[in-house]
Amino acid sequence: MTSRIGELELTETLTPEASSILTPEAAEFLVELVREFRPRLQSLLSQRIERQKRFDEGALPDFLPETQSIREGDWQVAPLPDDLKDRRVEITGPVDRKMIINALNADVKVFMADFEDSQSPVWEKVIQGQINLRDANLGTISYTDPKSGKHYALQENPALLIARVRGLHLPEKHLKVDGESVPGALVDFALYFFHNIKVRQENGTGVYYYVPKLQAHQEAKWWSDVFHYTEQKFQFSTGTIRATVLIETLPAVFEMDEILHEMKFHIAALNCGRWDYIFSYIKTLRAHSDRVLPDRQIVTMDQPFLNAYSRLLVKTCHHRGALAMGGMSAFIPSKNERENQVILERVRADKLLEAQNGHDGTWVAHPGLAATVNEVFDEFLDNIRVNQLHVKRERDPQITQSDLLAPSGGDRTEVGMRSNIRVALHYMAAWMSGKGCVPIYGLMEDAATAEISRTSIWQWIKHGKDLANGKVVTTTLFNDFLEQESAVVLEEVGEEQWQSLNYDAAKQLLQQITTNTSLEDFLTVPAYKAL
Repeated sequence: MTSRIGELELTETLTPEASSILTPEAAEFLVELVREFRPRLQSLLSQRIERQKRFDEGALPDFLPETQSIREGDWQVAPLPDDLKDRRVEITGPVDRKMIINALNADVKVFMADFEDSQSPVWEKVIQGQINLRDANLGTISYTDPKSGKHYALQENPALLIARVRGLHLPEKHLKVDGESVPGALVDFALYFFHNIKVRQENGTGVYYYVPKLQAHQEAKWWSDVFHYTEQKFQFSTGTIRATVLIETLPAVFEMDEILHEMKFHIAALNCGRWDYIFSYIKTLRAHSDRVLPDRQIVTMDQPFLNAYSRLLVKTCHHRGALAMGGMSAFIPSKNERENQVILERVRADKLLEAQNGHDGTWVAHPGLAATVNEVFDEFLDNIRVNQLHVKRERDPQITQSDLLAPSGGDRTEVGMRSNIRVALHYMAAWMSGKGCVPIYGLMEDAATAEISRTSIWQWIKHGKDLANGKVVTTTLFNDFLEQESAVVLEEVGEEQWQSLNYDAAKQLLQQITTNTSLEDFLTVPAYKAL
């Protein structure tokens, strides 16, 4: 069943709530953006494929000789708005109504409302998320739990709201223009801007976004043009839209200056999206047998290639006047006091490393970590010095291609491989059931961590790597482990939940994409077809 709003085609029924978001005016704006920018986007996605072919044939990512003048040039990004200068602790999560309220009320500076990695793009959730963010910006958002009767509402001085849009590779299959699916990123961007620009301007602020998974500065240019086009169409000044770009792909780390330069009128910060970055390291270097990562649990920010990434991001951003945001702490506080103390100490050590590197702020996935992380960054910041833009790292040795591609030490273990299987199975079942942010074994997992889990095993199979106990990782070994760990997961969740949460479908998809001869770029693409 299809319906239309002007020239926007819907494959879902338009409910009264959806009609308040997909108004004729909003639909017209979205159609205009799609026709203007989708052809270039399709070309950019094709360029990704061609670039990856070169890496698969033996090339390695490197700094671009043709943009050397940008890296060596003397330029700055546009000055930061006042409300984007202090971002010492940010919390992230999906656009569920209760989650938004709790996150905005948390002891943090920013809440990043996520339409991407922690959101499963069920149609109703995509639309309800826009409704929730509209109400949050209006200050009218509230929620009453139907089971407990507990009421949730915004407190005074909530955190600053920033919306993260979907990656450029993700379509929105429920909307079509001229017979083709609309890019999910443009859906999220256009609807959020259209419905919130007025109230945000009245409140003295702009419309702020997180932009994920860029792989090249040309993609940053595409976004900059989208922002300019929108500002001019609605007659707002340049810089009304501000973006924080996640540096979470390996190719992008070599183009940070160029990304900042392309978006210099709209950029606010770069962010170390560490989990996606690890996933991208595996995916980009999948054909390079000398750069296979060990167990996921070992690949922490003190690994040389990750620490170099963090330090280069700080140095690049601060040289250009942009903030440098740290990465996600995915830990969930424990109710056991002794266990919780261990968790908080691990979080503290991780965030202290980021603060010492010069980051201006960082991410947490749970409000229970905010106090600990605030303490760390408050040692470096105060009410006057609200960021670390003064930390230039000018005396650092030059960070080279070798530093950013350095192989990681550590073992591949049977325990680690089995853990990867269980995490991926749990997460994929949840995602395919409409939930994109899931607590698993004490960590808040999203799509990025599931991606690491399944691509690690794929790469170990491809190169016939040994585990620490001498077992060779093969398709047969993986299939055996998958059967055994599926039985473990079934025992953990029970038969009823196994059936109701699509574990069989998730298991089938995990087996398929982990044993295919070619690596699936994103698990969410085939999973979306089954959603």
